[in-house]
Amino acid sequence: METIVTVFGSASVPVDSPEYAEAYQVGRALALAGFTVCNGGYGGTMEASARGAKEAGGSTIGVSFNSIGRTPNRWIDRVVQTGHLSERLMKLIELGEAYVALKGGTGTLLELACVWEFVNKGIIPPRPIVVMGEFWTPVVETMRGELAWEGAGDCTTIVKKALTVEEMVELVAVEP
Repeated sequence: METIVTVFGSASVPVDSPEYAEAYQVGRALALAGFTVCNGGYGGTMEASARGAKEAGGSTIGVSFNSIGRTPNRWIDRVVQTGHLSERLMKLIELGEAYVALKGGTGTLLELACVWEFVNKGIIPPRPIVVMGEFWTPVVETMRGELAWEGAGDCTTIVKKALTVEEMVELVAVEP
């Protein structure tokens, strides 16, 4: 039985960037640990994590949507086609048994916030949510401060930070 890790990240990073290299290592490490890598299926860090997984002998899933007219990258084994962006987001969350957020823009922020809220509110069962590197630290710290101000508890403990791919794999493999 496969265990799927959904990787969120930017579609806009070039192949020669540090972000692409990190996403490649994330995909590779997940595949070597026996996980199937799932992502949005297009370019940038999605391509890099799928490529890393495939080159390590792993399996990949790409969740695409009809309205943008792009085809999934060549490193995707199985394409799950959806009709629109919100359906794609829900499918990425539904398929994942753990989640890794790489550096990204508003789309990645939406993905991270959505899965974080679904776990926080009990809409989906607790699952590992890991952010890579320091990029997401200000977001998590801002939320921690706001939640303390509201007296709502600290749901930021749901989100774990990894500074290395080895830490990321350990956090993904642990029950939340």
